[in-house]
Amino acid sequence: MMRAIYLTHAQVRIDPTVPVPDWGLTDEGAARVAAAVARMPAGPIHVVSSAERKALETAWPFGAKAGTPVEVRPDMHENDRSATGYLTPDRFEEARVAFFTRPEDSFCGWERAIDAQTRVLSEVRAVLSGAREDTVLFTGHGGVGALLMAGLQSEPPGLDWDRGGGGCWFSFDAGAGSVLMDWQPIETLFA
Repeated sequence: MMRAIYLTHAQVRIDPTVPVPDWGLTDEGAARVAAAVARMPAGPIHVVSSAERKALETAWPFGAKAGTPVEVRPDMHENDRSATGYLTPDRFEEARVAFFTRPEDSFCGWERAIDAQTRVLSEVRAVLSGAREDTVLFTGHGGVGALLMAGLQSEPPGLDWDRGGGGCWFSFDAGAGSVLMDWQPIETLFA
């Protein structure tokens, strides 16, 4: 059985003057990733990442330890919310709730949840159809990660799926698409 893991990036350095896709990990986020990499067993692993900086900074250490290049999939990006750019925490929470509870609507020009779900499912399935390793590690984002988990179980987007937070993971059977392990903190990855 091929095992797939979806890992969300950990804490990011939020800077309203920098485009969100260009935000990197904080020192704490990078340390959480490094601790998980230290626990990673030897053996072949295929590491796949969104092209956003925070996801790449999560993926690169895993790829380095595995001795393999990171496969970058630009269409695995977080839901496109460039129409609004940075939002204050209160406004972002309002947007997050709207995104998940009204998946067929666009919040202020954001990518619709149903479209983001279709996109991330398509990317993951494309990677898995050609993967040869026993383990595939996807590094990405909480929003599309929640959409992926729901989609793997043939469920529509919903707020209940978005419960992982930053630096969390779940695993699934790459062949059947069934979820094997629900959201867990990165501290349990490879533990």
